[in-house]
Amino acid sequence: MTSIGSGQEQVTWSGHIACLVYSHCSPCHNNNGIAPFPLQSYEDAYQFRYSMETAIANRHMPPWPPATDYSQLAGARVLSEQEIALFRAWVEQGAPEGVPEEAPETPVYSTNLEINQPDFSFRLPPFQIPDAKGHDLYRCFVIHTDEQEDRFITGIEIVPGNRAVVHHVILFQDTSGEPERLDAEDPSLGYTCFGGIGSDAASMVSGWVPGSSAYFAPDGMGVLLPKGATLVAQIHYPLGSAGKVDSTLINLQFSDRQDIRRIENLPALNHFFGIDRPLFIPANTRQTFYQTFFPVPFKVIITGIAPHAHLICESMKAFATTPQGDTIPLIDIPQWDFEWQGFYQFQKPMVIPALSTLHGVATYNNTTSNHHLPGDVPVDVSLGEATTDEMMLFFMSFSVYQDGDEDMIIDTSSHQPHHNQCVTGDFTLPVYDFNGESDVTISPNPAQTFVRVTQRVQDPGQVRFILLDLWGHVVSEHDLSGEITLIQLPAELPAGVYHYQMRSTISRPAGGGKLIILR
Repeated sequence: MTSIGSGQEQVTWSGHIACLVYSHCSPCHNNNGIAPFPLQSYEDAYQFRYSMETAIANRHMPPWPPATDYSQLAGARVLSEQEIALFRAWVEQGAPEGVPEEAPETPVYSTNLEINQPDFSFRLPPFQIPDAKGHDLYRCFVIHTDEQEDRFITGIEIVPGNRAVVHHVILFQDTSGEPERLDAEDPSLGYTCFGGIGSDAASMVSGWVPGSSAYFAPDGMGVLLPKGATLVAQIHYPLGSAGKVDSTLINLQFSDRQDIRRIENLPALNHFFGIDRPLFIPANTRQTFYQTFFPVPFKVIITGIAPHAHLICESMKAFATTPQGDTIPLIDIPQWDFEWQGFYQFQKPMVIPALSTLHGVATYNNTTSNHHLPGDVPVDVSLGEATTDEMMLFFMSFSVYQDGDEDMIIDTSSHQPHHNQCVTGDFTLPVYDFNGESDVTISPNPAQTFVRVTQRVQDPGQVRFILLDLWGHVVSEHDLSGEITLIQLPAELPAGVYHYQMRSTISRPAGGGKLIILR
């Protein structure tokens, strides 16, 4: 390798970066994936290197909203500080390829499905979404399973046919026959089902929300599908979906084992019971709400958790307190993002003693400082099923405690920095003094015609402001002068989302992030 400075060797695609991209980026960024562009080659990564660096440095990518220091969740998509520095060094060095023959094998994604050989698969017939007369539409679709005996579901994959118009999907099982009756009474495919699915006997199997992936039960556990049960997929199509077509796919994986333990997926903390006051967030206010569920009647384990809210939610946290006053952390999402929700499993099940209390805390920001407002200006927001309404739910996977559950391992892997696997020999990364999150601020954001760049560092050297589009193309560059610099945005730039970087002559990029431009 070629040395480029004291203690710092050259970083190359083939020797260092390819393994990071293939393991952390390519599973979504591929020709069959959900991401907007592929990252399956050196040429792909080189083209998007600047926007990738910004997204990685600010931990926008890989997307992983939960705080990593609160609870131990399975499958965390998190890069180490050393991996982030490694990628930054590669970009700063000009993103060299290295020796192509030494790069790891390029991953091939022939399908975007996670359950490729399902035991049960059903794709809903194409459904043209009707005009809901100014409202969101909730439509239930009945799926006959014809199972002749009780089965336990160990894998569930729900794939929206049209992600642009599917807000969420909840999959239920029911043995009452009521969904079939409601379906028969509606001449169109499925039936309208605001709220529940119209049957008190139904129980939740699983669900899909933006950002979620397939669900796999812990080894030896499963969700019960009773003999002869009907599956019902309740799909939420938001306002503005009329005329679009959806054909959602559902794949199930069954277990043949006889010793399966039953898992119940329940909204243990919800906005109907145990909340400290009605879920209502007046315009131009920031409100925090508290939920409790007391008592947990007997000793249980929680294997997974799925917080759910809509657009103006700012943060969500759940924990349990034992009768002795100890706190059991479950999940903390300090920066809620509606587009990246998930059903998170724990690395080990959380053992909840009998008579413990479950707690939920959520903050909603209904002010102009929240860039996810559903409209141009804040309006009163209350509890409701529409995307522009709000919710406060914590779904949890419960099972009755058994001796030895403390030693159960759900996630057998732990995150090891891929840097250690890919870098050969001694490799030392430079130490930087800047912290982009705290040393540089951009305001206003969203912006229209200008931005104000404020630096809070001593002797920052010559710093350059670089504005890039989502494809990584540089659209504007400006030298910063002093502590505060006013930058006029190019008038020809269309409204949209851009990335910015600040680069210093003395060290690393002095900051970076996302800039929204409104016209």
